[in-house]
Amino acid sequence: MLEPFVQETEQILSIPSWKTLESKLVVGFSTKNGGVSEGPFTSLNMGLHVADHVDSVRQNKLILADSLNFPTSSWVGCDQVHEAKIEKVNHTSIGKGVLSYDNAIPKTDGIYTDKNDILLTLCFADCVPLYFFAPEKSLIGLAHAGWKGTVKNIGAKMVELWKEEGVAPNEVKAVIGPSISASAYVVDDYVLNQVKSVLPPSIHHVVYNEVSCGQYELDLKRVNKELLLKAGVKEENISCSSFCTSTHDTLFFSHRRDKGKTGRMMSFIGMKGVQRNE
Repeated sequence: MLEPFVQETEQILSIPSWKTLESKLVVGFSTKNGGVSEGPFTSLNMGLHVADHVDSVRQNKLILADSLNFPTSSWVGCDQVHEAKIEKVNHTSIGKGVLSYDNAIPKTDGIYTDKNDILLTLCFADCVPLYFFAPEKSLIGLAHAGWKGTVKNIGAKMVELWKEEGVAPNEVKAVIGPSISASAYVVDDYVLNQVKSVLPPSIHHVVYNEVSCGQYELDLKRVNKELLLKAGVKEENISCSSFCTSTHDTLFFSHRRDKGKTGRMMSFIGMKGVQRNE
């Protein structure tokens, strides 16, 4: 399958196939480049919670907002805690967690909306970004799936919530974004056993590879794909990025590669309202 993400600018990877489905859609993933942060956060760090200078992060967000033509006053951000809570947001949520982490939507790793002029945002540095889109219902969503959110099936929970919005699982489109690849992500039995517990035994062999006793390369992207398929999303409606946040070191921050002291990229999706001449 073709790589769904295309580098649009120094700061942005976009999903052109989705933008052709909905002309108002703004969707993609930020790189680590083209910002003002310094040191381990060089340069387009989007994380307010990683000990970077807050003013630098705010300036980075303004740079990205200008590039997207989507003002930060319309963004929404979350306090991500590796759980599976998902919240539907509307215009009362805009501004939360954007320029200050203190007012972020608390303990939330998934957000969705059917409203225009809201940019949903989440931060990443190896975990799996999940993007959701139902063009017929103008529903958009994002989820943050580290291994904990993955085994708590945050992707399938989004699909279930969308059933209540009138969207059948086979109508949901999903993109699995840039994240750490199996070759760079070795886990132990504790993690692997939890992953295996949420998947049928028949596909265990496709999501991990034992590299030494009690050590396994885990394909977290593939795990999320299998869980989305299990939830009823059609295979042809799921695209998966080949970008690895750990090995593509000129494009991305990586929590593992950078030993915990690093910046964050940002996933984003929003629908712009129709501009009207007064």
